[in-house]
Amino acid sequence: EVQLVESGGGTVQAGGSLRLSCAVSGFTFDDYVIAWFRQTPGKEREGVSCISGNDGSTYYADSGKGRFTISSDNAKNTVYLQMNSLKPEDTAVYYCNVLGYWGKGTLVTVSS
Repeated sequence: EVQLVESGGGTVQAGGSLRLSCAVSGFTFDDYVIAWFRQTPGKEREGVSCISGNDGSTYYADSGKGRFTISSDNAKNTVYLQMNSLKPEDTAVYYCNVLGYWGKGTLVTVSS
């Protein structure tokens, strides 16, 4: 059974940092792309970043370029999203996704 568990959310002031974690299980980590999405009430879920478990290649949406860094620890089957210089508009529930499976999300709140 594929499981994804996000953690690391919280409340920070604008300009602050958070590191989100996504612990995954139930599949071979190296073979797939794992992505971070986020969603705010009334809006569609949007992609933030993704990483290949195979070769470590990464992609960032414009919203996080230069501020967010995605990484993975294959030995721990965990993907991280380091978020720096956070803005109030980054406030959202952040989810990780693989193979169409979703975690329950972790809430990030950035106060101005």
